[in-house]
Amino acid sequence: MTPLPTSKPITGPPLTVQTITAAEHAAFIAARSSASFLQTPAWARVKPEWRGESIGWMRKGELVGAALVLYRQLPRLKRFLAYLPEGPVIDWADDDLSLWLEPMAAHVKTQGAFGVRMGPPVITRRWSAAQIKDGIADDSTFRLTDVSPLERSREGASVVSQLRELGWRPQAAEGGFAAGQPQFNFVIPLAGRSEDDVLKGMNQLWRRNIKKAAKEGVVVEQGGRSDLKSFHDLYVHTAERDHFTPRGLAYFETMYDALSAEAPGRITVWLARHEGDLVASTIAIRVGSHAWYSYGASSSEKREVRGSNAVQWEMIRDALANGAEVYDLRGITDTLDSGDSHVGLIQFKVGTGGEAVEYVGEWDLPLSKPLYAAFDLYMRRRP
Repeated sequence: MTPLPTSKPITGPPLTVQTITAAEHAAFIAARSSASFLQTPAWARVKPEWRGESIGWMRKGELVGAALVLYRQLPRLKRFLAYLPEGPVIDWADDDLSLWLEPMAAHVKTQGAFGVRMGPPVITRRWSAAQIKDGIADDSTFRLTDVSPLERSREGASVVSQLRELGWRPQAAEGGFAAGQPQFNFVIPLAGRSEDDVLKGMNQLWRRNIKKAAKEGVVVEQGGRSDLKSFHDLYVHTAERDHFTPRGLAYFETMYDALSAEAPGRITVWLARHEGDLVASTIAIRVGSHAWYSYGASSSEKREVRGSNAVQWEMIRDALANGAEVYDLRGITDTLDSGDSHVGLIQFKVGTGGEAVEYVGEWDLPLSKPLYAAFDLYMRRRP
């Protein structure tokens, strides 16, 4: 299990925040063990409807923190919501976060921001796969938060406490999903583990399905940009079957181009075929030691050959081979109600033998109370 970090306060000269170049930002991210791909400067190119800015925290001329800020303009006004998805990339273990957050708020205010929204990449609680499985089987348990966690993070508790004291407001999460990024994710710890270790950690059904896919002749390979159309066709098919609104092909092409240009191997397309038929396809992203399963698609035909399990296993193997310490299957809801339609997704991910993690969630800081109040009312009234 991945250990939780311990608090280590930073002292020293005051911090200042300023605009930095994309190259400076990318170099800072590259020098860290990991950071969210949503905090890379390349992500600004993926979100053209937002204005992107790379900012840096400076101490005595040294860059000690960085963030991608996305500015979303209010209708008819040159005022913006400053959004830092899964960021900023600062030392969240500091016992005085005001040293970091106050100069950030002051900077974005000069850029026309009426409010700030951020999602600190800080874990508060963890639950094992066994705990989740038992919770689903228990008719009296309906939410992940009803189960006593395997581990609680002191750093996470400190961050939540400090944010409240500094006037930040937690954003309500519906079923674990906030307005932006998910508060609950499912991850497989990989640090210090071999392929055999990870495979043995999976449940019997997952191991059997991986073995069956190999026996049936499912071939999994890494593709390239030219394979995005095949992925997208299958993804649209999946969206129709599972009743969600798909993104357009251009979105994935932009994402692939932006992330690929920033670092080789940052984004990869995976394809699982059976006798020439595409049965599953995925998109994976890796930044440092953190690997993500970002998007997935599967065919309604030939489900019995278990292409989805096969492609996930190859992605995990690739993450291990490239030194990843975490394989992130991204968001889950917090439901453990066996009658809830979302529980199937959790069961699929739980079978990998990983763990559920809760982040502190997304928080807002109003900079202009009247404008923020109007924005908040608009968001609440949206259908």
